[in-house]
Amino acid sequence: MAEISQLQVEMAIKGYQCPYLKSDLVSASTVKDIAIDGGRVTLTVELGFPAAGYVEPLTQALRDQIAAIDGVSDVVIEIGSKIISHTVQRGIKPHKNIKNIIAVASGKGGVGKSTTSVNLALALAAEGARVGILDADIYGPSQPRMLGANAKPQTEDGKTMMPVICHDIQSMSIGYMIEEDNPMIWRGPMVTQALEQLLNDTNWDDLDYLVIDLPPGTGDVQLTLAQKIPVSASVIVTTPQDIALLDARKALKMFEKVEVPVLGVIENMSTHICSQCGHEEHIFGAGGGERMAEDYGIALLGSLPLDITIRENADGGKPSVVADPEGVIAQNYRDIARRVAAGLSQQAKDYSAAFPNIVVQNT
Repeated sequence: MAEISQLQVEMAIKGYQCPYLKSDLVSASTVKDIAIDGGRVTLTVELGFPAAGYVEPLTQALRDQIAAIDGVSDVVIEIGSKIISHTVQRGIKPHKNIKNIIAVASGKGGVGKSTTSVNLALALAAEGARVGILDADIYGPSQPRMLGANAKPQTEDGKTMMPVICHDIQSMSIGYMIEEDNPMIWRGPMVTQALEQLLNDTNWDDLDYLVIDLPPGTGDVQLTLAQKIPVSASVIVTTPQDIALLDARKALKMFEKVEVPVLGVIENMSTHICSQCGHEEHIFGAGGGERMAEDYGIALLGSLPLDITIRENADGGKPSVVADPEGVIAQNYRDIARRVAAGLSQQAKDYSAAFPNIVVQNT
């Protein structure tokens, strides 16, 4: 029997390109151990992103690669995930209870950003992460309706609030504190102060990711987010329509100016399939998200259809990821979630928690 070397195993692993990391697992530094015992090879992989729905196909792909080595009789593969904190804007201190904050923006209303945000948060949770969602649209909060929640946030000390738990994710919104049809007639400073309080006065419980559903535009709330809230990365939601893309580009440039990485663009309502005859039509145009991704050198994270069930599920308080977890649309959201988290895993890491606090005392 031929003796198997570690180099042979590494070369075999390099033969598989991870679609989420856009590289092989060795180059991505996710291979933690290779043990060889005669013809038995044991491989330990630690991904930097939640990937419950990816473990099985990844395991099979790696097993096929390694089993093809001459002399291999048995392959054991162990795959886990370890989510860590990544860097935020310079001069801003990371949130102690949140590893990573992901801002979801559109630049323009009506493109399905809030629906995408809540399904993204639920998809990250379905992949195995601890997730929260913050509704930053003070004037038009929609997350309570989409999550099917109307509970008032509880407080244990009279100063801070407990997040509202819905579908196994933590959530906070100004909508939990007002009647649904009451308008918020506030000026900009009050809105930005409310956003800061919603983030900082909520007792988030050890989150891997907090998804922030931003209001449309590039105004006060977005500026506060850039200057005072520790954001690890952002995602842009658009439709293929030229008008929507114009505003999506503005949102992208805003994040570039404030040094918040843009992980990519999600094209919503990319195509419509008639529920009666199955005819597919690009109602809002075709290829807009792909062109934007190419123009700015970012990833096209995924395309979502214009489907009546997405709207019905969100309006009914059970977004598609939880309403039909095995359905095509839910799987599409989970694929996007893996791409978002994998993209973030390749950003610079935050090591501030590893350093001790230095206290100077007079003696």
